[in-house]
Amino acid sequence: MNPFLSIIIPAYNEASRLPRTLPALRKFLEEQNFTWEVILSDDGSSDQTLEVTSEYFGDEGLVKISAPKNRGKGFAVRQGVLAAKGEICLLSDADFSTPIQDFFKLYPLIQDGYDISIGSRSLPDSNVTIRQAWYREGMGRAFNKFVKIIVLEGFIDTQCGFKCFRREKVTKIFEKMRIDRFSFDVEFLYLAQKSNLKISETPVEWHNVLESRVRIVQDSLGMLKDLFQIKINDFLGKYN
Repeated sequence: MNPFLSIIIPAYNEASRLPRTLPALRKFLEEQNFTWEVILSDDGSSDQTLEVTSEYFGDEGLVKISAPKNRGKGFAVRQGVLAAKGEICLLSDADFSTPIQDFFKLYPLIQDGYDISIGSRSLPDSNVTIRQAWYREGMGRAFNKFVKIIVLEGFIDTQCGFKCFRREKVTKIFEKMRIDRFSFDVEFLYLAQKSNLKISETPVEWHNVLESRVRIVQDSLGMLKDLFQIKINDFLGKYN
């Protein structure tokens, strides 16, 4: 049975980037025999992000969500997932650092019984074709260590933006989530573990895109703060 696939793309001021990535997405979807929808969750962009998306998809198969102001990637993802109608959801960054074809690396795991399959840039079989700058890689390794110490273990790469899951299994999790910015991935996996969902970490292809939205100092401190906030939220019963 072919799935109904919802592709959720969080976006913030991506009008210059989307024309380079949406044509490949459109071509990929038109070659498949399953039902699909693309959800563009705009996080309060001040450019023409929503208009650019309509140029490539029109109204057919496209759902546009727009926040009145910038809240953060986590908020945009949350709104997108809760608006999805597909039985299978795929999260992808607007730059498609992991090519859309790698959906077929994650989806077979869902077919085999996993509730969630997350892409990883750090497994032995991962294919990193363009690496980040050394200081960003170092920041990522340090963050992963803090994740293991403060919040949860069992994952090598929580921050890859390519994730696939069964919508019915995670809807209640996204309704509970509270982290609006970049540590939302950790919150998602933390709550999924608490819910005893079956999670696979899968090697994918990944190439660094230079126009990163992550600010080295400010966002790193914010992400670290959010790790503690996840544990505090849990202690206070905010996820119940």
